[in-house]
Amino acid sequence: MAPQRPSTRGLLILLGSLALATEVPAAGPPAGRGSHADLVALYGQFQASLTPARVAGSDDHSDAAVAARLDALARQRAQLADLNVAGWPRAQQVDWLLVRSEMLRREFELRVLRPWARDPGFYVDPLLQLAFTELPLSAEARAPFEERLRRVPAELAAARANLDAVAGDLAALALRNLERADGVGHEQPPRPVPPAGVIGWYDDLLERARRQQPELAPAIAGAAAAVREFRDWLAANRATMTAPAGMGAARLDWYLRHVKLLPYDSAQLLTLGAREEQRMRAFLALERWRNRGLAELQPAGSAADYAARIADADAAVRAHIVAQDLLTIPADIGEFDHNVPWMVRPGGRNFWEEVQFRDPRPDHVHAVIPGHRFDLRLARRMQHPIRAGYSEGARVEGWAVYLEEMFLQTGFLDARPRTRELFYLFGLKRASRVHVDVMMQRNLIDVPRAVSYMRERVPWLDEDVARVDAEIYLRYPPGYGFGYTIGRVQMDRLLADRARQLGERFDLKAFHDEFLAAGLLPIALIRYQMTGLDDEVEGFWDVAPIPAG
Repeated sequence: MAPQRPSTRGLLILLGSLALATEVPAAGPPAGRGSHADLVALYGQFQASLTPARVAGSDDHSDAAVAARLDALARQRAQLADLNVAGWPRAQQVDWLLVRSEMLRREFELRVLRPWARDPGFYVDPLLQLAFTELPLSAEARAPFEERLRRVPAELAAARANLDAVAGDLAALALRNLERADGVGHEQPPRPVPPAGVIGWYDDLLERARRQQPELAPAIAGAAAAVREFRDWLAANRATMTAPAGMGAARLDWYLRHVKLLPYDSAQLLTLGAREEQRMRAFLALERWRNRGLAELQPAGSAADYAARIADADAAVRAHIVAQDLLTIPADIGEFDHNVPWMVRPGGRNFWEEVQFRDPRPDHVHAVIPGHRFDLRLARRMQHPIRAGYSEGARVEGWAVYLEEMFLQTGFLDARPRTRELFYLFGLKRASRVHVDVMMQRNLIDVPRAVSYMRERVPWLDEDVARVDAEIYLRYPPGYGFGYTIGRVQMDRLLADRARQLGERFDLKAFHDEFLAAGLLPIALIRYQMTGLDDEVEGFWDVAPIPAG
C-alpha cells in the first residue's frame, strides 16, 4: 500500500499549535471529596488487583474472571471520580491523570487487546527467558526451576483453550519466533549462531543440561515436547486465524488520548511522521553532500577495536555533557553497559551493527548516557508513590531521540562529520516507524508490508531488524513505535515553550534536570507541570466509552 498522504487538516495543524482540538468543551478536573492521600491509597488497591487469579497453575482468563475484573475496575473508577482534583496543585493533578490512564489502559486490555485470546506470543514470549537459564543451578535454584518447567505443558494446554480469536499477523509472528532465529532482540544471550527460535533454545537447554546437570533433563524434555506440540497446533490451525491484529482507527484515537495521553490523533501522527521522515532524509542528503570528499567510516575489525571505540564514545559523551553544562550527572551514577555485542555473523552485519561498529556515539547517546540506561537509573531512584515504576514509551524514547539532535546542535560532532550522518540515519529510521505503527494499528497494512516500507526508506536496514521492529510496535504495547519521533516532537515543543517563558533566564541544564526529575510520564503532563500551559491536558479530562470495533 502506498504511503498515506498528509491530509489538508494535518497540514493546517502543522501551521498551528499542533494540539489536538477538543470537539466539545472539557469539563475539567473532578471536584469531588477525596484528597491526594486517597488517590495514593486507591492506586495501591488498583495495583494489587492487577494479578489475575490462577486456575490449575495458569492465569484465569475465563469470561467470568474478566467480567469480575471489569466490575472491580468500574468501582475503582467511581472512587477516582470522587476526588477533589480541581483543588489540587498541578503536580497532584498530573498524578490523578496518571492513575486514570493506568485504569483505562487496564480496561482497554480487558475489552479490546485481550492478548490471552488474540496473541499466541502472549504464551510464547515467557518461555524464552526460561530457556535462557544458565546452568548448572545451585541447590536452592534448582527446585523452583524444575517446578516452572513442569508447569509449561499445562500452561500451553490452557493457551490452546484461550486462543479463540487469534489475529493472523500475531499467529505468523509467534510461529516464526518458535521456529527461527534472527539474532535480534528478545534479550537472548549473545551467540555467534543463535539457536533456531524458542524450540531451538529448548533443545540447547536440554543439551546443556545433559552435559552440566543431567538431573534436570527430564523436566526440560517435557517442557520442550509441550513447546513443539503448541507449535504443531498453531501451524495446523493457522489458516483459521484471520482476525485483524490492529485496534482500528477509532479505537486507536481513543487510546492515544486517554491511555497514552498524547495531544494528537492518528491522522496528525501520520502528518508529523511524514514531515520528520522528509526532514531527516533531507538532512542526511545534505550531510552526505557536504562530506562527499571525506573517507567513509569503516566498521571495527575486531572485538578489541570495537571495545576501544565504545570506551572512546563514552568518554566523549560524558566530556561533552560537562563542557556544555547539559545536565547533572550524579557522582554515584556509575558505569553502563552497551546495546550491541560484538559478533561476526555468517550472513553479514545487521542494521544496528552497521551503525554501532562504525561509531558507537549515536547509540551511546540514545541508549546509554544520557539516554536510556542513565534515564532509567535515575527513574529507579524515585520514591514517589505513584510515579515510581510508571513508564510511558513516548517519554522514554522521545527523550532519547531528542538527545541525538540536541547533541548535534550543541556541537558534539563538529569534528566528526561522517558520524553526523549516522545520527541523521537514526532519525530517519525512527521517523519511518510512525507510518507503519499507525497503519498497522488501523489495519491498513500487515507486518510484511510494514517491513517493506521501512526497508525501502532506511539504508542498511535488514529484514530481521525491520520485522522485529514491526512485531514490537504491533504488540509491546500498541503505539510504542511512533513514540520515538512523536516524543521528540513533544520535547521540541516543551523546550520552545520553556525558553519563551524564561527568556534570558532559560538554563538548558536546569531544564533537563527538571524534566528528568518529573519521572517517565507522558510528556504532555510534564509540560503542564513545568510550564502551567493547559492547552494539551484540557482534552484529557473527559472520557468517552471505548468505541465499538
